[in-house]
Amino acid sequence: MDILQLIDRLEELFNDAKALPFTHNVVVDEDRMLELIDQMRIAIPEEVKKAQQVMAQRDRVMAQAQEEANRTVQLAREKADQMVQKEMIAQEAQRRAEQIVSQARAEAEATRADADNYVVDTLMQLQEQITKINSQVSNGIRMVQEEQLRKEAGGMSEKIEN
Repeated sequence: MDILQLIDRLEELFNDAKALPFTHNVVVDEDRMLELIDQMRIAIPEEVKKAQQVMAQRDRVMAQAQEEANRTVQLAREKADQMVQKEMIAQEAQRRAEQIVSQARAEAEATRADADNYVVDTLMQLQEQITKINSQVSNGIRMVQEEQLRKEAGGMSEKIEN
């Protein structure tokens, strides 16, 4: 299940919770809350797998760019060799080959930079999602703990009155 769907379910659980009179606190179904937390723990590794897939895709794109650059360089060398055979065009062939190699390297570098930017953007989005989830889980835990303390304090005050 997608982590965002789990967050929606957590929010729904919160919205369905019963409000405690005269407080900003609510009572949530503990089993449902714990089940959602477990599902979130399971879903987060899926998000990490997605990030790894993005990185693998980046590596493939970089490998393809390198192959293309190598082919372009090879073609440039072959063309340069053919041109060198002609005495009058030898210098022009060398200049053109260097230009093609330089252009291929520039294109490969641009492709690498684009792939790196894509990976960084994707990982930053994932980090934002994980941070939001972590905050929501922390808030949920804090609310449940506060409720437990209130229940314990209420039980103690009843014992003192008796």
